[in-house]
Amino acid sequence: MVIPGVKSIDENPQTQGYGKQSLDQADFMNILLKELSYQDPTNPMDSKEFTVQLTQFSSLEALENMNGTMEDLLAYQQSMQNTTVTNLIGKTVTVSGNNSYLNGTAAMDFDLDADAASVRIIVKDEAGRVVRSENIGALQSGSRSYEWDGQDDLGNEMPFGNYSFEVEAVDTSGDMVNATTKSLGTVTNVDFDDGLTYLVLDGNKRVHLSDVKSIGIN
Repeated sequence: MVIPGVKSIDENPQTQGYGKQSLDQADFMNILLKELSYQDPTNPMDSKEFTVQLTQFSSLEALENMNGTMEDLLAYQQSMQNTTVTNLIGKTVTVSGNNSYLNGTAAMDFDLDADAASVRIIVKDEAGRVVRSENIGALQSGSRSYEWDGQDDLGNEMPFGNYSFEVEAVDTSGDMVNATTKSLGTVTNVDFDDGLTYLVLDGNKRVHLSDVKSIGIN
């Protein structure tokens, strides 16, 4: 129903769009020039105010130049890091994890938090099947290593490839001793992926650079 003297109200008003929310160097200069063109010749802009605006413009220009310089420095730093990392190719590194590559033999390294009266090494293939379980006796705390001869529990030679291992350790009271496993491998390639650096060990294992615990001298 239309009521005389009352205007209709649009129930679905159009949303007005907004321009960009920040000003860049060109916008700042345009505003300053507009102010100069519209000023009253008989009452020009105060020299102090004009100096302040010029100072602001200079600060903005310096900041943008600094941002460009920082981007160049970061790019240079990244290129230098990439060049340095490639020097790891051919080196043996120790990384976090419990994988080891069998190439005739396989080194399996771990850290014991305390002295252990009995330590058992359990080796599994890529399908998770146990292929070797061996008690290597008592070990003192610290960094320890076990070298697998590549044979399963029946004495069969296992094929070359990736295997995982677990360490079960107990003290003289039969309580569990914490063991932290580590992996060794030779760096065969370096990958740069989405700003991150990865090392390829033994041709098929990819680890992040930050996972490297130590680097051996070959």
